Amino acid sequence: MKTISGTPVSRFSFGTMQFGGKADASASGEMFAACRGAGINFFDTAFAYNGGASEETLGKLAAGARDDLFIATKTANQKTATPEVIHSEFGESRKRLGMETVDLLYIHQPDPVTPIEVSLEALRGYVEAGAVRYVGVSNFSAWATMKARQAARDMGIDLTFLQPMYNLVKRQAEVEILPMAISEGFYVCPYSPLGGGLLTGKYAAGDGGRIKDDPMYAVRYAPEWMHEAAAGLKA
Repeated sequence: MKTISGTPVSRFSFGTMQFGGKADASASGEMFAACRGAGINFFDTAFAYNGGASEETLGKLAAGARDDLFIATKTANQKTATPEVIHSEFGESRKRLGMETVDLLYIHQPDPVTPIEVSLEALRGYVEAGAVRYVGVSNFSAWATMKARQAARDMGIDLTFLQPMYNLVKRQAEVEILPMAISEGFYVCPYSPLGGGLLTGKYAAGDGGRIKDDPMYAVRYAPEWMHEAAAGLKA
């Protein structure tokens, strides 16, 4: 896997969900620079992150070395992956990022109503036009991922990236998703690898963060055993 310029894509990607939100322009710039210094050139954002501020911030930071970077974004976070939503959101994402071509476009959430073939047809147009280099899905089950891949191949494109939630206290992906990905040759880009900061030990030290401030994260990482596991890592 390579960037537009031919630079190999780093094995680690950096999620920019906090860019333009909890992380202001200065903090975002520092994180971006630290990643580049560590050899990371793969950055992940989404239409839904911080009302567009994440994409805008990443776009500005990436502008000086765009072709040496691998940029991923996502569309259809509200489980409505209709062509109308995809076209509207991705058009706005490209403007925010300041990019004619985005390396990777995910369908952010599975749509229980719109047939996956209909959603992928919209993405196929972008691939053929050169606006998207690779296609992926996020939050899809193993069977839904394989169904999407076959639908994509039937229309002449491929679906090569998969983004499940996965970390040491959220390991459901080990049951079917990861074995399927290994067997079928998917690139896997897990999200929430540090459990919203839980696995860094910062909450045990009394620091704040998403688990304290965001109800979604508070519920996701509420079980006491998860906090005990995090404490055990520190020990």
